[in-house]
This record gives sequence, structure tokens and C-alpha cells, in this order.
Amino acid sequence: MLLSLDMASKTPIYMQIRDQVVLGIAGGELAPGEKLPTIRALAGQCGVNMMTVNKAYALLKQEGYITADRRGGTVVSGSPGGPALSGKYSAALKVIAAEARLAGMGEDEFAALCREAYNNGGGNNG
Repeated sequence: MLLSLDMASKTPIYMQIRDQVVLGIAGGELAPGEKLPTIRALAGQCGVNMMTVNKAYALLKQEGYITADRRGGTVVSGSPGGPALSGKYSAALKVIAAEARLAGMGEDEFAALCREAYNNGGGNNG
């Protein structure tokens, strides 16, 4: 698993790891049941502290995107997310919509941007 981390970003490294795993799952780059690197291995690949990767994995596990056990390692869940996330999406989307409105973006333009992001698995195309 190859991650691209921006050490100068205001987004914490653990969130960048979390977000890239979610994008990988949504984009089909990470399939259900696929094994993820160990915390130690991913930390070494990325050049970050193991606790940073542990925090990202813990968040992904809490959100249902991955499962972990001592024998099988960490794998992508068969059914990530779930109903518990719908409230999170709603709250986050309200803030993003408000920011878009304040920036002068029209409703149709915002809806088109949402459709594009959704259809591209949330990838960074713009």
C-alpha cells in the first residue's frame, strides 16, 4: 500500500493515512478481505511514528472500515461504514455546503461537485 503524505499539511498525519485508506477502499484499490500492512511496516514505509499509524488504524477500525485480529492481521472489512456514520456525513456536509455558499458557489455547481466526488470514489481529481 503506497500512501502519499504531506508532512507540511495542516491535516494531521494519522488523518491523512485514514483518509487515503478510505479513498482506496471507495476507489476499489483496496478490496474487502485484503490484508493491510502491519503498523510497524506502514510506519517504516511512511517514515512516521508507529503510534501515528496505530491511531489511524484505531479510527478506521472504530468506523468499521477495517478489522484486526492477532492471527489474521489487519484487513479491509466486507461492509465498511454503516448507519452510525450517516450523522457524521450529514454534519460534515452541512459545514462544507455552508462554506461553498459563503464562497459564492451556486447550488447546481455544488451538487455537480458532490456528484463528481461521489462517482470518483471521493478521489482527488480537482
